[in-house]
Amino acid sequence: MKLIASGITTILILLSAAANAQAKSVFFELGGPGLTSVNYDMRFTKSESGFGGRIGIGGFVLSSSSTDKLSVLFFPVGVNYLIGKDERNYFELGAGITPVYSSNKYDQASENFKSSFGHLNFGYRFQPKNGGFLFRASINPVFGNGFFLPYYGGISFGYKF
Repeated sequence: MKLIASGITTILILLSAAANAQAKSVFFELGGPGLTSVNYDMRFTKSESGFGGRIGIGGFVLSSSSTDKLSVLFFPVGVNYLIGKDERNYFELGAGITPVYSSNKYDQASENFKSSFGHLNFGYRFQPKNGGFLFRASINPVFGNGFFLPYYGGISFGYKF
């Protein structure tokens, strides 16, 4: 319950900062806290570096027949901090929460996707100052109720506007 409250608070902070955000981007991420996700990222200040946040949606569907399906949705939400001097290449640090929702017919498989999990972000971001192609590569340790995966990562492609 505390994780969900933290996620809702983070979403509200992200939305309230949207009007003042300088850099905004949309990207597709393979891996990372949304597994396969589409994300929106923005800076909280007028600076290209500094604090920002992200929100996304991702997931998958597994099916062994037309009646046996496992659908899982991930909603990665987080804050990040970009460090860079040339306004193109950045080191990205971040943390967040990923609420998980599943509708399932597989009882055993659903045990792995019952609750939210936390994630960290350590990576590289290419983001041109005046907009254009965005690239991210990161290590994303994930942790939750009784588990910790330190060597998990993601790669992203998108557009900064």
